[in-house]
Amino acid sequence: MRLRRKGDGGVFEADLTPMIDMTFQLIAFFMVIINFAQTEQNDKVKLPDSSLVKAPDKPFEHQVIVHLTQDGRAIVSGQMMFIDGMGIILGREARALEITQNRVSDATIVVRAHKWARAGDVQRLIKKCQEYGFEKFALRAEGRQGIPKYISGR
Repeated sequence: MRLRRKGDGGVFEADLTPMIDMTFQLIAFFMVIINFAQTEQNDKVKLPDSSLVKAPDKPFEHQVIVHLTQDGRAIVSGQMMFIDGMGIILGREARALEITQNRVSDATIVVRAHKWARAGDVQRLIKKCQEYGFEKFALRAEGRQGIPKYISGR
């Protein structure tokens, strides 16, 4: 911040341009971060409680988050659809992984199923993902402290 002397009265004038610029950059940064964090949550899905939850050993390198509502509909990338209609989005995710030189089998499907969702719907969802080459799955649940964690499987 530069200070300039204004006239002969000894009054200094501050250049606030760099401070304002940095403030807007911080605002933009936090807006981007908040939008990424919201993709992991959905108001229609209340996670089940489980004593088997644990934190993953390492962060998932490539993850696709799928929300499963109580009535058996899937929400992927903000789009609600029936499980049988997920093929277009799963195919698009698989192609995106291949374009970036990654294998589909290395991606992890994170299933956030509602606590009252039917087990058969979760199984149908996993089977549909397997049709497109996905092999790794993590089920999201809440631990005893109410902290969401994963029940991983292959």
